[in-house]
Amino acid sequence: TLLYTIKFELLYMKCSAERLLSKYLLLSTQLSRQLSNNSYSQQLTKNQKLAAETPTLKLHTFTPNLQTFRPNLQTFRPNLQTFGQTLTRNLHSNLHSIASRSYFSTMVDLPDDPNTGEQMQLLNAHFAKSSYVEGSRSQKDSMLFSKFTQPPCPSSYPHLSRWYCHVANTSSGHVTSSGSNVTSLIGRQSVSKGQPTWYKPDWNTAGLSIYNSLTRRKDPFIPSDGMNVTWYNCGPTVYDASHMGHARSYITFDILRRIMSNYFGFNILYVMNITDIDDKIIYRARTKFLLDRYRSEMESRNREEVLTEIRESVDDFKSKMSTLAVDDPKVKMMQKVLTEVEPVVGKSDVDLGELLTLASMAMETWLDKRFGAEVTDHSIFAALTQHWEAEFHSDLKELNVLPADVLTRVTDYVPEIVDYVEKIISNGYAYASNGSVYFDSAAWRRDRGYLAKLKPESVGDLDALAEGEGKFTDVTSKEKKNQVDFALWKSSKPGEPYWDSPWGRGRPGWHIECSAMADSICDSKLDIHSGGEDLVFPHHDNEILQAEGYSNSKQWVNYFIHAGHLSIEGCKMSKSLKNFITIKDALKKNTGRQLRIHFLSHSWHGGLDYSESAMSEAVNTEKYFNEFFHLVKYHKSTLGEGISSFTKPSPYELKLYSQLADCQQAVHNALADNFDTPTVMKLLKSVVSDAYTYLSAQKQPNVRLLIQVAVYVTKILSVFGVVSTSESIGFGAGSGETSQSTDEAVLPFVRALSEFRDDVRSAARELKAGNILEQCDSVRDNVLPELGVRLEDREPGTPAVFKIDDKETLLREKQHRQDELARKAKEKAEKAAAREKAAREKLEKGKLSPKEMFRTPAYSAWDEEGMPTHDAKGAEMTQSQLKKLRKQYANQDKLHKTYLQHISDLEI
Repeated sequence: TLLYTIKFELLYMKCSAERLLSKYLLLSTQLSRQLSNNSYSQQLTKNQKLAAETPTLKLHTFTPNLQTFRPNLQTFRPNLQTFGQTLTRNLHSNLHSIASRSYFSTMVDLPDDPNTGEQMQLLNAHFAKSSYVEGSRSQKDSMLFSKFTQPPCPSSYPHLSRWYCHVANTSSGHVTSSGSNVTSLIGRQSVSKGQPTWYKPDWNTAGLSIYNSLTRRKDPFIPSDGMNVTWYNCGPTVYDASHMGHARSYITFDILRRIMSNYFGFNILYVMNITDIDDKIIYRARTKFLLDRYRSEMESRNREEVLTEIRESVDDFKSKMSTLAVDDPKVKMMQKVLTEVEPVVGKSDVDLGELLTLASMAMETWLDKRFGAEVTDHSIFAALTQHWEAEFHSDLKELNVLPADVLTRVTDYVPEIVDYVEKIISNGYAYASNGSVYFDSAAWRRDRGYLAKLKPESVGDLDALAEGEGKFTDVTSKEKKNQVDFALWKSSKPGEPYWDSPWGRGRPGWHIECSAMADSICDSKLDIHSGGEDLVFPHHDNEILQAEGYSNSKQWVNYFIHAGHLSIEGCKMSKSLKNFITIKDALKKNTGRQLRIHFLSHSWHGGLDYSESAMSEAVNTEKYFNEFFHLVKYHKSTLGEGISSFTKPSPYELKLYSQLADCQQAVHNALADNFDTPTVMKLLKSVVSDAYTYLSAQKQPNVRLLIQVAVYVTKILSVFGVVSTSESIGFGAGSGETSQSTDEAVLPFVRALSEFRDDVRSAARELKAGNILEQCDSVRDNVLPELGVRLEDREPGTPAVFKIDDKETLLREKQHRQDELARKAKEKAEKAAAREKAAREKLEKGKLSPKEMFRTPAYSAWDEEGMPTHDAKGAEMTQSQLKKLRKQYANQDKLHKTYLQHISDLEI
């Protein structure tokens, strides 16, 4: 991957080093293939042998596992370009010296104390120009970074910080910082930045392979217990409305769950948690309670006191914003609040209720800082989570997401979590400190040699660790032995809910809840663990450490799967960007079925963009299938009984039979290949297209064959959860459950009405009875849609086609037609009014006789027709001036004659 990227950079700069690059590409391909199947230590000797065979390339400088560089390529692309430019300059004469250069080759002496601000600035400036792939780590590198007492701040020294993490994750030693109880990050991770060994389960698979985040490749799916599958999915933290990011995860895993269960036949125990105690929940519940209380007490208080407090909160809000980085996503949102509040906060006559609403974000922080510690009633927190959990389940129902087999809430499992933490402590992988309990990363690394299975390159990312620890936890707390140690149990502060424990009153950490609850249901062994891609590190990596530290097992989860990120119109979803879309907002624009079709059209673990154009494609796909289903139902209603319904297959029919069989095999292969639903959706549309082709070629179609195609397409869409009814063909007549016999019961009556209407229309055309034809059209356009019947007229003499359809869909189409007719009528009326206005203006202009139009002060003499002969100064008019004036005269003469004719017509 690394060498391939270098090749791209050099080609981009039009470097003429084709021969050398081809060698790099060949060797990188060989190494990638070998490294995907071998451990780092086993591969080292092979790499050195390859380097010996091609000494010019000095390949041994690239012996770190190529896969470990993949996550860093995008982050350090500017440095790759720097390296590419250097390599270009020295390609033929100095390749060896570039490849083996130390990170500090341009530095004469190492600083005695790199922890000072001045030295950190100098080092940060140096590393801003250093290439990420200039060579292997030297002794100088280790000497420099071993002198740091703590990691450099990423926001202040970004280049120094990323080099610190890189050297830390590739160091083979264990270096302890002096003068501090915090272990240095150097040497914390194993020598290889690659993922630790994945242990393949023992059993025979049915052919299904899944992309496994533990290996970053597709692995054969092998359950631990035959066809029985244990699956744990990370649920939501319920403190706000569910958004489209949640929909991305839950629809995705619902599709995969249905495929495994309804297509491949696995017996799945699906467990999902609800996080109902968390720093975000605590803050949201507290501030909501305090703000509501403040609003209720505000009317009885002194007005000036309230104004002073609100103004003080706004000032604090501005001060806090000034401390944030300019590119911090919170800044835009805070600026928006200030833009709305500042113009009115200084007015003495402002409405206090409206002002409090505008300044609510500022007041929340102000109130929580002063009174948050007083909120001790657990019911305040429970009321918030119960409300949003109910909303979450309501949203899932609208999206047709199956409920979990087992739902676990953190507050219900606190005793189990306490026992779980005690077991980890007794196993030597956790320690109590000041009422809290932390996972001992040093002890784990000493025994296991790694700190992350899913994303080892992120070990030491303090920003990610801090986000995982929560709003009220200091990731650099001195009560921890190591900065990367994380909380299993948090000592509760005033204003936080608590439970009794051996370490005092506290509450569970975020990561521990999933490990403990999953093990309590699935007995310390999971086949599948799923969640959003944003949960990989640190949440899921820390879950693994806890669970394996609890059970002393080598592999807690066999398959970790993560749904890809969702973007909005190509951008990250954010309230500050005003593109934050809740599930309820999305369902106002599109149905749950259409959202699911959109998700099915994209890879489940790749990126997914939610946009109007993308949803338009999903709507068209739904319509494409629906039209086909209705057409087949119509033909099905004409199917005779007995032997007459079976006919000799034509070549067209045999071809469609073959195409259907090919489609079925291809669909199976795609589903078995990592749930490749985009390919399946294309295959289904293709076989429908084949059916249409058959219909156009066969005047008397084989209805049984069409039914077979429609039933198969319906079956696969039903497996995906797109079809939520028991209909054998199509989406059903509505959004709810519908009996399979509905269409069959209604169709005879609809057929009788349609045939009667055809006869009436035929007679009306012969009698030229337009009013009767209008009534027939009204039945088609106004009456039948209200009954869920679509009627489509064809050329005279051909029976109309009728279909049972969704009433709401038909009414929307009817409304659209009416809106379109109204729009056209309005447009026609506007054009008519414009023409009338122009005609009136033309007549008004024509009132003036051409003989009078030039009798103005601009001229001093005229002839008998009123044409000017001299200008205002008495000078004779030139020929060019006269030519222009004669043209204007002729135009006005024409307008005047039209005006006179109009007056004459009115008199007549």
